[in-house]
Amino acid sequence: MPRQLHELRERLLRAGVAPRHVRRYLAELSDHLADLIAEEQRNGLARPAAESAALARLGDTEHLAQAMIRQPQLRAWSARAPWAAFGLVPIAVLAAAYAAALTILWTGWNWFLPGMDSPFGHQTTGLAYYYFTAGRALYYTAPLLVGWTISIIAARQRISIWWPAPGFALLACIAATVRVYAARSPRGGANVGIGLGLQNGYASLVPALIVFCVIAAPWIAWRMSTAPRVGS
Repeated sequence: MPRQLHELRERLLRAGVAPRHVRRYLAELSDHLADLIAEEQRNGLARPAAESAALARLGDTEHLAQAMIRQPQLRAWSARAPWAAFGLVPIAVLAAAYAAALTILWTGWNWFLPGMDSPFGHQTTGLAYYYFTAGRALYYTAPLLVGWTISIIAARQRISIWWPAPGFALLACIAATVRVYAARSPRGGANVGIGLGLQNGYASLVPALIVFCVIAAPWIAWRMSTAPRVGS
């Protein structure tokens, strides 16, 4: 890709244009540029000179960018409402994942361990083992999967760290302090619930920091890959 088109892609992404629209626009410009280069070559220019002339005819980066930026309908939803994309939505998705994990725990308790006072601490085999394992996997990986998703979105769309960072922090704190409770009611019913183990205090800071770094890794990797290199 010519440097001018690469700069254009970065300019559009930083302006909030959705990546799918950026890809389509660059594909159209690349095709048009190829036609211009072929035309200049037919006029007698060598390949390097033909490319320079074609790029000049295509237009400067800012002019090409404004043609897309001036269309608000092309902006990504995460650029229109970053407070929702990186704050409310991740927490809502995490809550839904935890609800699904609790449902698996509750149904598994009733199906496979109906006479037990708790679904925890029992060795299971066969279908019961895989059923409870799926619930545990969902419970433990949900914060990471949600965090990686918003981290990748932020990196792809060149979002400043100040928008996803609060979401990373909230997800990390929840992952480090959340606890599942299960107990029989006086009537024998199976009750499961979830809450934050805030009594752990500072003991949760280190796990929260680790989770924060893990879910922020895609954004950090992108930032390091695009950082100016010393001496360049």
